[in-house]
Amino acid sequence: MQSHHHPKSLLRFRSLGIDTKQELVVFMPKSCYVCQSEGFQALTRLNVGLNNCNIIATLNTTENGLLNDGEISLSISAIKKLGVKDGDFLWVDHLDPLESMTYVRSKLFGNALNQEALSAIISDVAEEKYSNIYLSSFVSACSGDNMNPEEICYLTKAMIETGNKLSWDERIIADKHCVGGIPGNRTSMIVVPIIASLGITIPKTSSRAITSPAGTADTMGVITNVNLSMQEMQKVVKKEKGCIVWGAAVKLSPADDIIIKIEKALDIDSEGQMVASILSKKVAAGSTHCVIDIPVGTTAKVRSTENALILAAQMEKVAKYIGLKINIIFTDGSQPVGFGIGPALEARDVLSVLRNEDKSSKELRSRALKISAAIIHLVKNESEESAYRIAEKQLSSEAAYQKLLAICEAQGGFNEPKTAKYIKIVEVQTDGIIKEIDNRKIARVAKLAGAPDVSVAGVDFFVQLNQKVEKGQPLFSIHANSPGELEYAYDYYKRGNHQIIHLNDE
Repeated sequence: MQSHHHPKSLLRFRSLGIDTKQELVVFMPKSCYVCQSEGFQALTRLNVGLNNCNIIATLNTTENGLLNDGEISLSISAIKKLGVKDGDFLWVDHLDPLESMTYVRSKLFGNALNQEALSAIISDVAEEKYSNIYLSSFVSACSGDNMNPEEICYLTKAMIETGNKLSWDERIIADKHCVGGIPGNRTSMIVVPIIASLGITIPKTSSRAITSPAGTADTMGVITNVNLSMQEMQKVVKKEKGCIVWGAAVKLSPADDIIIKIEKALDIDSEGQMVASILSKKVAAGSTHCVIDIPVGTTAKVRSTENALILAAQMEKVAKYIGLKINIIFTDGSQPVGFGIGPALEARDVLSVLRNEDKSSKELRSRALKISAAIIHLVKNESEESAYRIAEKQLSSEAAYQKLLAICEAQGGFNEPKTAKYIKIVEVQTDGIIKEIDNRKIARVAKLAGAPDVSVAGVDFFVQLNQKVEKGQPLFSIHANSPGELEYAYDYYKRGNHQIIHLNDE
Protein backbone atom coordinates (compact mmCIF):
# COMPACT_ATOMS: atom_id res chain seq x y z
CA MET A 1 0.00 0.00 0.00
CA GLN A 2 2.89 2.29 0.96
CA SER A 3 4.93 2.12 -2.25
CA HIS A 4 3.15 4.73 -4.35
CA HIS A 5 3.22 7.37 -1.58
CA HIS A 6 5.86 9.92 -2.27
CA PRO A 7 8.00 10.31 0.88
CA LYS A 8 7.35 14.07 0.87
CA SER A 9 3.66 13.47 1.37
CA LEU A 10 4.30 12.13 4.88
CA LEU A 11 3.05 14.58 7.50
CA ARG A 12 3.78 14.65 11.23
CA PHE A 13 0.73 13.99 13.43
CA ARG A 14 -0.18 16.29 16.33
CA SER A 15 -3.44 15.98 18.29
CA LEU A 16 -5.64 19.07 18.61
CA GLY A 17 -8.24 17.34 20.81
CA ILE A 18 -11.22 18.07 18.55
CA ASP A 19 -14.30 15.88 18.99
CA THR A 20 -16.50 15.45 15.91
CA LYS A 21 -18.55 12.50 17.24
CA GLN A 22 -18.66 9.64 14.70
CA GLU A 23 -17.57 11.77 11.73
CA LEU A 24 -13.90 11.05 10.89
CA VAL A 25 -12.14 14.35 10.16
CA VAL A 26 -8.56 15.14 9.09
CA PHE A 27 -7.10 18.61 9.72
CA MET A 28 -4.38 20.12 7.52
CA PRO A 29 -3.09 23.71 7.27
CA LYS A 30 -4.51 25.49 4.24
CA SER A 31 -1.00 26.51 3.21
CA CYS A 32 0.27 22.89 3.40
CA TYR A 33 2.22 21.92 0.25
CA VAL A 34 0.31 18.60 0.09
CA CYS A 35 -3.03 20.45 -0.03
CA GLN A 36 -1.63 22.85 -2.62
CA SER A 37 -0.03 20.23 -4.86
CA GLU A 38 -2.87 17.69 -4.63
CA GLY A 39 -5.61 20.30 -4.96
CA PHE A 40 -7.25 19.16 -1.70
CA GLN A 41 -10.01 21.48 -0.50
CA ALA A 42 -12.09 21.61 2.66
CA LEU A 43 -14.68 18.77 2.79
CA THR A 44 -12.73 16.64 0.28
CA ARG A 45 -12.82 12.95 1.29
CA LEU A 46 -9.30 11.57 1.71
CA ASN A 47 -7.52 8.34 2.50
CA VAL A 48 -5.37 8.91 5.57
CA GLY A 49 -2.94 6.20 6.58
CA LEU A 50 -0.41 5.12 9.17
CA ASN A 51 1.89 2.55 7.52
CA ASN A 52 -0.52 -0.02 6.04
CA CYS A 53 -3.68 0.95 7.93
CA ASN A 54 -5.93 3.62 6.56
CA ILE A 55 -9.25 5.36 7.16
CA ILE A 56 -11.38 7.63 5.02
CA ALA A 57 -11.81 11.08 6.53
CA THR A 58 -13.25 14.44 5.58
CA LEU A 59 -10.72 17.27 5.25
CA ASN A 60 -11.00 20.45 7.30
CA THR A 61 -8.31 23.07 6.70
CA THR A 62 -6.82 25.30 9.41
CA GLU A 63 -5.47 28.83 9.29
CA ASN A 64 -3.62 31.14 11.75
CA GLY A 65 -0.90 28.62 12.57
CA LEU A 66 -3.18 26.18 14.44
CA LEU A 67 -1.12 23.53 12.61
CA ASN A 68 2.30 24.23 11.07
CA ASP A 69 3.19 23.23 7.52
CA GLY A 70 4.15 19.57 7.48
CA GLU A 71 1.76 18.82 10.38
CA ILE A 72 -1.54 16.97 10.28
CA SER A 73 -4.22 16.28 12.87
CA LEU A 74 -7.31 14.05 13.26
CA SER A 75 -10.57 14.19 15.17
CA ILE A 76 -10.71 12.08 18.35
CA SER A 77 -12.81 9.34 16.70
CA ALA A 78 -10.29 9.12 13.80
CA ILE A 79 -7.32 8.99 16.22
CA LYS A 80 -8.92 6.02 17.99
CA LYS A 81 -9.72 4.29 14.73
CA LEU A 82 -6.18 4.60 13.30
CA GLY A 83 -4.41 4.22 16.64
CA VAL A 84 -2.03 7.16 16.09
CA LYS A 85 0.03 9.10 18.61
CA ASP A 86 1.81 12.46 18.50
CA GLY A 87 4.89 12.39 16.28
CA ASP A 88 3.68 9.55 14.01
CA PHE A 89 4.01 10.18 10.28
CA LEU A 90 0.83 9.85 8.22
CA TRP A 91 0.26 9.72 4.47
CA VAL A 92 -2.71 11.18 2.63
CA ASP A 93 -4.10 10.23 -0.72
CA HIS A 94 -7.03 10.93 -3.04
CA LEU A 95 -10.06 8.67 -2.87
CA ASP A 96 -10.99 6.86 -6.03
CA PRO A 97 -14.25 8.28 -7.39
CA LEU A 98 -17.22 6.38 -5.98
CA GLU A 99 -18.81 4.31 -8.75
CA SER A 100 -21.86 3.59 -6.62
CA MET A 101 -22.81 7.29 -6.51
CA THR A 102 -24.01 6.92 -10.12
CA TYR A 103 -26.72 4.57 -8.78
CA VAL A 104 -27.67 7.11 -6.11
CA ARG A 105 -28.05 9.78 -8.79
CA SER A 106 -30.16 7.39 -10.84
CA LYS A 107 -32.40 6.83 -7.79
CA LEU A 108 -32.68 10.60 -7.28
CA PHE A 109 -34.09 10.77 -10.81
CA GLY A 110 -36.74 8.24 -9.88
CA ASN A 111 -35.28 5.05 -11.40
CA ALA A 112 -35.63 1.69 -9.64
CA LEU A 113 -32.41 0.02 -8.47
CA ASN A 114 -31.53 -3.67 -8.79
CA GLN A 115 -29.74 -5.97 -6.32
CA GLU A 116 -26.31 -5.19 -7.77
CA ALA A 117 -26.79 -1.42 -7.46
CA LEU A 118 -28.04 -1.54 -3.87
CA SER A 119 -25.30 -3.98 -2.86
CA ALA A 120 -22.66 -1.62 -4.30
CA ILE A 121 -24.11 1.40 -2.47
CA ILE A 122 -24.49 -0.38 0.88
CA SER A 123 -21.03 -1.88 0.68
CA ASP A 124 -19.51 1.61 0.17
CA VAL A 125 -21.67 3.01 2.98
CA ALA A 126 -20.50 0.25 5.35
CA GLU A 127 -16.88 0.97 4.45
CA GLU A 128 -17.54 4.61 5.38
CA LYS A 129 -16.70 5.89 1.92
CA TYR A 130 -19.78 8.14 1.81
CA SER A 131 -19.53 11.66 3.17
CA ASN A 132 -22.57 12.99 5.04
CA ILE A 133 -23.65 14.85 1.90
CA TYR A 134 -23.66 11.62 -0.13
CA LEU A 135 -25.36 9.74 2.67
CA SER A 136 -28.14 12.28 3.00
CA SER A 137 -28.77 12.21 -0.73
CA PHE A 138 -29.07 8.40 -0.64
CA VAL A 139 -31.36 8.44 2.42
CA SER A 140 -33.51 11.18 0.86
CA ALA A 141 -33.71 9.34 -2.47
CA CYS A 142 -35.09 6.27 -0.67
CA SER A 143 -37.38 8.11 1.74
CA GLY A 144 -41.16 8.20 1.87
CA ASP A 145 -42.50 5.54 -0.47
CA ASN A 146 -39.81 6.00 -3.13
CA MET A 147 -38.84 2.32 -3.01
CA ASN A 148 -40.82 -0.46 -4.66
CA PRO A 149 -41.24 -3.82 -2.84
CA GLU A 150 -38.42 -5.46 -4.84
CA GLU A 151 -36.01 -2.66 -3.97
CA ILE A 152 -36.78 -3.12 -0.28
CA CYS A 153 -35.92 -6.83 -0.66
CA TYR A 154 -32.64 -5.94 -2.41
CA LEU A 155 -31.77 -3.31 0.19
CA THR A 156 -32.40 -5.76 3.04
CA LYS A 157 -30.24 -8.43 1.42
CA ALA A 158 -27.46 -5.89 0.77
CA MET A 159 -27.48 -4.89 4.45
CA ILE A 160 -27.24 -8.51 5.58
CA GLU A 161 -24.28 -9.11 3.24
CA THR A 162 -22.19 -6.22 4.56
CA GLY A 163 -22.02 -6.95 8.30
CA ASN A 164 -21.12 -9.76 10.65
CA LYS A 165 -23.56 -12.62 10.89
CA LEU A 166 -24.02 -14.45 14.16
CA SER A 167 -24.42 -18.19 14.08
CA TRP A 168 -25.84 -20.30 16.89
CA ASP A 169 -25.88 -24.01 17.67
CA GLU A 170 -29.66 -24.24 17.96
CA ARG A 171 -31.99 -24.81 15.02
CA ILE A 172 -34.56 -22.31 16.32
CA ILE A 173 -33.48 -18.82 17.31
CA ALA A 174 -36.34 -16.59 18.46
CA ASP A 175 -36.45 -12.80 18.31
CA LYS A 176 -38.87 -9.91 18.57
CA HIS A 177 -39.00 -6.35 17.33
CA CYS A 178 -41.33 -3.47 18.00
CA VAL A 179 -41.73 -0.91 15.24
CA GLY A 180 -41.82 1.81 17.86
CA GLY A 181 -43.00 5.35 18.18
CA ILE A 182 -44.51 4.85 21.61
CA PRO A 183 -42.65 5.99 24.68
CA GLY A 184 -42.06 3.51 27.47
CA ASN A 185 -42.70 0.42 25.35
CA ARG A 186 -39.94 -1.62 27.00
CA THR A 187 -41.33 -5.09 26.43
CA SER A 188 -38.04 -6.73 25.33
CA MET A 189 -36.63 -6.69 28.84
CA ILE A 190 -39.66 -8.75 29.98
CA VAL A 191 -40.11 -10.91 26.87
CA VAL A 192 -36.48 -12.08 26.64
CA PRO A 193 -36.37 -13.48 30.21
CA ILE A 194 -39.82 -15.11 29.80
CA ILE A 195 -38.74 -16.88 26.58
CA ALA A 196 -35.21 -17.73 27.80
CA SER A 197 -36.63 -19.18 31.04
CA LEU A 198 -38.54 -21.68 28.83
CA GLY A 199 -35.25 -22.84 27.29
CA ILE A 200 -35.86 -21.13 23.94
CA THR A 201 -32.78 -19.30 22.66
CA ILE A 202 -33.43 -15.55 22.25
CA PRO A 203 -30.30 -13.43 21.73
CA LYS A 204 -31.62 -9.86 21.58
CA THR A 205 -29.58 -7.13 19.98
CA SER A 206 -31.18 -3.73 20.44
CA SER A 207 -30.56 -0.24 19.27
CA ARG A 208 -29.95 2.86 21.27
CA ALA A 209 -32.58 5.57 20.88
CA ILE A 210 -32.91 6.79 17.29
CA THR A 211 -35.42 9.61 17.73
CA SER A 212 -36.89 8.51 21.06
CA PRO A 213 -36.00 9.31 24.69
CA ALA A 214 -34.77 5.73 25.24
CA GLY A 215 -34.06 2.58 23.26
CA THR A 216 -33.96 -0.91 24.75
CA ALA A 217 -30.16 -0.78 24.84
CA ASP A 218 -30.25 2.54 26.76
CA THR A 219 -32.70 1.11 29.30
CA MET A 220 -30.92 -2.23 29.73
CA GLY A 221 -27.71 -0.20 30.02
CA VAL A 222 -29.06 1.31 33.25
CA ILE A 223 -29.12 -2.07 35.02
CA THR A 224 -26.20 -3.90 33.37
CA ASN A 225 -23.47 -3.72 30.73
CA VAL A 226 -24.78 -3.83 27.13
CA ASN A 227 -21.51 -3.22 25.25
CA LEU A 228 -20.60 -6.84 24.61
CA SER A 229 -18.35 -8.17 21.89
CA MET A 230 -19.59 -11.03 19.75
CA GLN A 231 -17.65 -13.60 21.79
CA GLU A 232 -18.97 -12.21 25.10
CA MET A 233 -22.50 -12.20 23.74
CA GLN A 234 -22.21 -15.84 22.62
CA LYS A 235 -20.91 -16.82 26.07
CA VAL A 236 -23.90 -15.19 27.79
CA VAL A 237 -26.38 -16.86 25.44
CA LYS A 238 -24.75 -20.28 25.87
CA LYS A 239 -25.10 -19.92 29.63
CA GLU A 240 -28.52 -18.24 29.94
CA LYS A 241 -30.31 -18.86 26.57
CA GLY A 242 -30.81 -15.11 26.13
CA CYS A 243 -29.16 -11.71 26.29
CA ILE A 244 -30.05 -8.06 25.70
CA VAL A 245 -27.09 -6.21 24.19
CA TRP A 246 -26.40 -3.15 22.07
CA GLY A 247 -26.40 -4.25 18.42
CA ALA A 248 -23.89 -1.72 17.10
CA ALA A 249 -21.20 -3.07 19.44
CA VAL A 250 -21.54 -6.41 17.62
CA LYS A 251 -21.38 -4.63 14.20
CA LEU A 252 -24.22 -6.69 12.73
CA SER A 253 -25.37 -4.22 10.15
CA PRO A 254 -22.82 -1.39 10.04
CA ALA A 255 -24.46 0.28 7.04
CA ASP A 256 -27.72 0.42 8.91
CA ASP A 257 -26.15 2.13 11.93
CA ILE A 258 -24.71 4.80 9.62
CA ILE A 259 -28.00 5.32 7.76
CA ILE A 260 -29.92 5.60 11.05
CA LYS A 261 -27.65 8.45 12.19
CA ILE A 262 -28.44 10.34 8.98
CA GLU A 263 -32.18 9.68 9.32
CA LYS A 264 -31.94 11.01 12.85
CA ALA A 265 -30.18 14.19 11.67
CA LEU A 266 -32.74 14.72 8.89
CA ASP A 267 -35.57 13.64 11.22
CA ILE A 268 -37.13 11.37 8.59
CA ASP A 269 -38.26 7.79 8.87
CA SER A 270 -38.56 5.99 5.57
CA GLU A 271 -40.75 2.92 5.43
CA GLY A 272 -38.51 0.96 3.03
CA GLN A 273 -35.41 1.77 5.07
CA MET A 274 -37.27 0.79 8.24
CA VAL A 275 -38.28 -2.65 6.90
CA ALA A 276 -34.76 -3.27 5.58
CA SER A 277 -33.23 -2.08 8.84
CA ILE A 278 -35.39 -4.26 11.08
CA LEU A 279 -35.27 -7.47 9.06
CA SER A 280 -31.58 -7.27 8.08
CA LYS A 281 -30.65 -6.96 11.77
CA LYS A 282 -32.78 -10.00 12.63
CA VAL A 283 -31.17 -12.24 10.01
CA ALA A 284 -27.70 -10.92 10.85
CA ALA A 285 -28.34 -11.80 14.50
CA GLY A 286 -29.00 -15.36 13.36
CA SER A 287 -32.75 -15.32 14.07
CA THR A 288 -34.98 -17.90 12.42
CA HIS A 289 -38.35 -16.99 14.03
CA CYS A 290 -39.32 -13.41 14.78
CA VAL A 291 -42.42 -11.69 16.18
CA ILE A 292 -42.96 -8.14 15.02
CA ASP A 293 -45.13 -5.83 17.08
CA ILE A 294 -46.66 -2.92 15.16
CA PRO A 295 -48.27 -0.38 17.51
CA VAL A 296 -50.93 1.68 15.72
CA GLY A 297 -51.99 5.14 16.85
CA THR A 298 -52.29 8.71 15.60
CA THR A 299 -48.97 9.73 17.16
CA ALA A 300 -47.17 6.37 16.93
CA LYS A 301 -44.83 5.58 14.03
CA VAL A 302 -47.65 3.77 12.22
CA ARG A 303 -50.69 6.04 12.23
CA SER A 304 -53.55 3.92 10.89
CA THR A 305 -54.68 0.32 10.48
CA GLU A 306 -54.43 0.80 6.73
CA ASN A 307 -50.75 1.81 7.00
CA ALA A 308 -50.11 -1.06 9.40
CA LEU A 309 -51.48 -3.59 6.89
CA ILE A 310 -49.34 -2.14 4.08
CA LEU A 311 -46.24 -2.30 6.30
CA ALA A 312 -47.06 -5.88 7.38
CA ALA A 313 -47.45 -6.96 3.74
CA GLN A 314 -44.06 -5.42 2.87
CA MET A 315 -42.46 -7.19 5.82
CA GLU A 316 -44.00 -10.56 4.86
CA LYS A 317 -42.62 -10.18 1.34
CA VAL A 318 -39.11 -9.26 2.47
CA ALA A 319 -39.06 -11.95 5.18
CA LYS A 320 -39.88 -14.54 2.53
CA TYR A 321 -37.10 -13.20 0.25
CA ILE A 322 -34.48 -13.55 3.01
CA GLY A 323 -35.85 -16.76 4.58
CA LEU A 324 -37.11 -15.52 7.95
CA LYS A 325 -40.30 -16.86 9.61
CA ILE A 326 -42.30 -13.98 11.03
CA ASN A 327 -45.50 -13.45 13.00
CA ILE A 328 -46.86 -9.89 12.99
CA ILE A 329 -49.10 -8.57 15.74
CA PHE A 330 -50.83 -5.18 15.98
CA THR A 331 -51.08 -3.39 19.31
CA ASP A 332 -52.59 -0.15 20.60
CA GLY A 333 -50.28 2.81 20.06
CA SER A 334 -52.42 5.62 21.41
CA GLN A 335 -50.57 6.39 24.64
CA PRO A 336 -47.30 5.79 26.48
CA VAL A 337 -46.90 2.26 27.85
CA GLY A 338 -45.69 1.99 31.43
CA PHE A 339 -45.29 5.19 33.43
CA GLY A 340 -41.72 6.27 32.88
CA ILE A 341 -40.20 7.71 29.71
CA GLY A 342 -36.39 7.78 29.77
CA PRO A 343 -33.85 5.00 30.49
CA ALA A 344 -33.82 4.77 34.32
CA LEU A 345 -37.57 5.39 34.69
CA GLU A 346 -38.34 2.70 32.09
CA ALA A 347 -35.93 0.26 33.77
CA ARG A 348 -37.80 0.85 37.05
CA ASP A 349 -41.13 0.00 35.29
CA VAL A 350 -39.70 -3.21 33.82
CA LEU A 351 -38.36 -4.41 37.17
CA SER A 352 -41.69 -3.60 38.80
CA VAL A 353 -43.55 -5.85 36.31
CA LEU A 354 -41.01 -8.67 36.68
CA ARG A 355 -41.26 -8.42 40.48
CA ASN A 356 -45.08 -8.61 40.23
CA GLU A 357 -45.48 -5.44 42.32
CA ASP A 358 -49.04 -4.16 42.83
CA LYS A 359 -48.19 -0.74 41.48
CA SER A 360 -46.60 -2.09 38.30
CA SER A 361 -47.91 -1.10 34.87
CA LYS A 362 -50.75 -3.42 33.77
CA GLU A 363 -50.32 -2.18 30.20
CA LEU A 364 -46.60 -3.03 30.03
CA ARG A 365 -47.32 -6.42 31.59
CA SER A 366 -50.10 -7.39 29.18
CA ARG A 367 -48.12 -6.26 26.11
CA ALA A 368 -45.08 -8.27 27.14
CA LEU A 369 -47.31 -11.33 27.68
CA LYS A 370 -48.98 -10.87 24.30
CA ILE A 371 -45.62 -10.75 22.50
CA SER A 372 -44.20 -13.67 24.51
CA ALA A 373 -47.30 -15.73 23.69
CA ALA A 374 -46.90 -14.88 19.98
CA ILE A 375 -43.29 -16.17 20.11
CA ILE A 376 -44.28 -19.38 21.91
CA HIS A 377 -47.10 -19.87 19.38
CA LEU A 378 -44.70 -19.32 16.44
CA VAL A 379 -41.90 -21.53 17.78
CA LYS A 380 -43.72 -24.32 19.62
CA ASN A 381 -46.99 -24.50 17.67
CA GLU A 382 -48.94 -24.11 20.92
CA SER A 383 -52.46 -22.70 20.57
CA GLU A 384 -52.64 -18.96 21.30
CA GLU A 385 -54.51 -19.51 24.60
CA SER A 386 -52.10 -22.12 25.85
CA ALA A 387 -49.10 -20.02 24.75
CA TYR A 388 -50.45 -17.09 26.79
CA ARG A 389 -50.91 -19.29 29.88
CA ILE A 390 -47.33 -20.59 29.58
CA ALA A 391 -45.95 -17.02 29.36
CA GLU A 392 -48.06 -15.84 32.29
CA LYS A 393 -46.86 -18.67 34.50
CA GLN A 394 -43.18 -17.74 33.88
CA LEU A 395 -43.94 -14.14 34.80
CA SER A 396 -46.10 -14.63 37.89
CA SER A 397 -43.83 -17.34 39.35
CA GLU A 398 -40.92 -14.84 39.03
CA ALA A 399 -38.99 -17.37 36.92
CA ALA A 400 -38.68 -14.54 34.37
CA TYR A 401 -37.36 -12.11 37.02
CA GLN A 402 -34.72 -14.61 38.17
CA LYS A 403 -33.77 -15.12 34.53
CA LEU A 404 -33.33 -11.36 33.95
CA LEU A 405 -31.05 -11.15 37.02
CA ALA A 406 -29.04 -14.12 35.73
CA ILE A 407 -28.69 -12.49 32.29
CA CYS A 408 -27.56 -9.21 33.93
CA GLU A 409 -24.99 -11.08 36.05
CA ALA A 410 -23.69 -12.86 32.95
CA GLN A 411 -23.44 -9.52 31.08
CA GLY A 412 -21.42 -7.92 33.89
CA GLY A 413 -23.55 -7.46 37.02
CA PHE A 414 -26.90 -5.97 38.07
CA ASN A 415 -27.48 -2.36 39.22
CA GLU A 416 -30.67 -0.88 40.65
CA PRO A 417 -31.81 2.22 38.63
CA LYS A 418 -30.98 5.61 40.18
CA THR A 419 -33.15 8.75 40.42
CA ALA A 420 -32.68 12.27 39.05
CA LYS A 421 -31.44 15.19 41.16
CA TYR A 422 -34.30 17.50 40.14
CA ILE A 423 -37.95 16.54 39.84
CA LYS A 424 -40.79 18.90 38.95
CA ILE A 425 -44.42 17.81 39.27
CA VAL A 426 -46.79 19.18 36.64
CA GLU A 427 -50.40 19.46 37.76
CA VAL A 428 -53.70 19.21 35.92
CA GLN A 429 -55.02 22.73 35.10
CA THR A 430 -58.77 22.01 34.95
CA ASP A 431 -61.19 19.21 35.78
CA GLY A 432 -61.93 16.87 32.90
CA ILE A 433 -61.28 13.59 31.16
CA ILE A 434 -58.00 12.85 29.39
CA LYS A 435 -58.93 12.40 25.75
CA GLU A 436 -55.61 12.41 23.93
CA ILE A 437 -51.88 12.18 24.65
CA ASP A 438 -49.39 13.26 21.98
CA ASN A 439 -46.65 10.62 22.20
CA ARG A 440 -44.23 12.59 20.04
CA LYS A 441 -44.48 15.76 22.11
CA ILE A 442 -44.27 13.96 25.44
CA ALA A 443 -41.17 12.18 24.11
CA ARG A 444 -39.81 15.61 23.24
CA VAL A 445 -40.32 16.85 26.83
CA ALA A 446 -38.32 13.82 28.03
CA LYS A 447 -35.56 14.52 25.48
CA LEU A 448 -35.31 18.19 26.49
CA ALA A 449 -34.93 17.05 30.10
CA GLY A 450 -31.80 15.17 28.99
CA ALA A 451 -32.93 11.65 28.01
CA PRO A 452 -31.43 9.36 26.75
CA ASP A 453 -27.90 10.78 27.27
CA VAL A 454 -28.67 11.49 30.92
CA SER A 455 -30.08 8.11 31.93
CA VAL A 456 -32.06 9.34 34.96
CA ALA A 457 -33.76 12.12 32.96
CA GLY A 458 -37.23 11.89 31.48
CA VAL A 459 -40.93 12.06 32.25
CA ASP A 460 -42.95 10.02 34.73
CA PHE A 461 -46.66 9.71 33.91
CA PHE A 462 -49.38 9.56 36.56
CA VAL A 463 -52.47 9.39 34.36
CA GLN A 464 -53.93 7.42 31.46
CA LEU A 465 -56.35 7.95 28.60
CA ASN A 466 -60.03 8.28 29.53
CA GLN A 467 -59.11 8.91 33.15
CA LYS A 468 -61.15 11.48 35.10
CA VAL A 469 -58.84 14.12 36.58
CA GLU A 470 -59.31 17.13 38.88
CA LYS A 471 -57.57 20.48 38.86
CA GLY A 472 -54.36 20.35 40.92
CA GLN A 473 -53.96 16.58 40.56
CA PRO A 474 -50.42 15.48 39.52
CA LEU A 475 -50.35 14.86 35.76
CA PHE A 476 -46.71 13.86 35.28
CA SER A 477 -43.29 14.76 36.63
CA ILE A 478 -40.18 15.92 34.76
CA HIS A 479 -36.85 14.45 35.88
CA ALA A 480 -33.52 16.13 35.11
CA ASN A 481 -30.00 16.35 36.47
CA SER A 482 -29.62 20.11 35.96
CA PRO A 483 -32.04 22.94 36.77
CA GLY A 484 -31.50 24.35 33.26
CA GLU A 485 -32.71 21.22 31.50
CA LEU A 486 -35.63 20.92 33.89
CA GLU A 487 -36.80 24.45 33.05
CA TYR A 488 -36.15 23.93 29.36
CA ALA A 489 -38.39 20.85 29.25
CA TYR A 490 -41.06 22.51 31.38
CA ASP A 491 -41.13 25.64 29.17
CA TYR A 492 -41.65 23.51 26.08
CA TYR A 493 -44.57 21.75 27.77
CA LYS A 494 -46.07 25.03 28.99
CA ARG A 495 -45.96 26.53 25.50
CA GLY A 496 -47.85 23.64 23.95
CA ASN A 497 -49.62 21.91 26.84
CA HIS A 498 -53.06 21.96 25.20
CA GLN A 499 -51.84 20.06 22.17
CA ILE A 500 -49.78 17.64 24.25
CA ILE A 501 -52.44 16.37 26.63
CA HIS A 502 -55.98 17.03 25.53
CA LEU A 503 -58.69 17.29 28.18
CA ASN A 504 -62.43 17.20 27.61
CA ASP A 505 -64.09 19.42 30.13
CA GLU A 506 -66.87 17.83 32.11
